[in-house]
Formats: sequence, C-alpha cells, structure tokens
Amino acid sequence: MRDAMRRLPDAELEVMQAIWACEAPVARAEIEEILFKTHPMAMTTLLTLLSRLAEKGFVRIEKIGRSSRYTPLVSQEDYLSAQSRRFVHKLCGGSISTFAAALCNSGLTKEELTELREMLERGTL
Repeated sequence: MRDAMRRLPDAELEVMQAIWACEAPVARAEIEEILFKTHPMAMTTLLTLLSRLAEKGFVRIEKIGRSSRYTPLVSQEDYLSAQSRRFVHKLCGGSISTFAAALCNSGLTKEELTELREMLERGTL
C-alpha cells in the first residue's frame, strides 16, 4: 500500500494528524478536542471524515457499546514517506537535485538546512 498510497484531502489529513497525536484506539471526543484548537468542525462532519478514512483503509473503526474507537492503520511515517516519494516523482520528475533545489528555495532557515545536511551525513535520514 505504501507506493500506491493516495494523498488525503486536507480535512481528512487534519483528522489523521489528530489521530496520530493520540494513543490508539482513539475516541471521537479526543479527536474533537485536538481539532477544536486548530480546525474546529461539526461532529457530523468529523464522523463523515472518519467514515471516509475507514473506507480508504487509513483507520479501523471499533464499535464499543454506543461509541466508537478509531485505530490508525497507516502510520504517520509511512504516509509522509509515500507522499514525499510522490512529490519527488510527480512534481520534480524524479530528480533529487530538483527536489533539493526546491527545498533550499522553500524558505528554510540556514540552521534548518545545516540540520538537514548533518542528518544526511550521519545517515539518519
């Protein structure tokens, strides 16, 4: 699934980020609490987005009595990895040098670029 992982629409990605920020399984109220600070949405909207994420294979919904718990089936690291690969291939034509130039021109600070270089040199990337 990693190579063919589709890009999530922004609203679904915001919900996934809230789920990833919690310990699984996550209650809807926990997700709402996180989203309330940055992206408040109606409960019905949140439930619709959670259903879509389940249909796409990103979360598993477990019914517990009258409530539901949500477990991520895709890790944040796997999603970021797949989307980074997709970005390099689709927007940079698969060219790492084009990607690196875009990254350098993206407004990263000199300190951030130095940190990135050090991570590459240490082999931690």
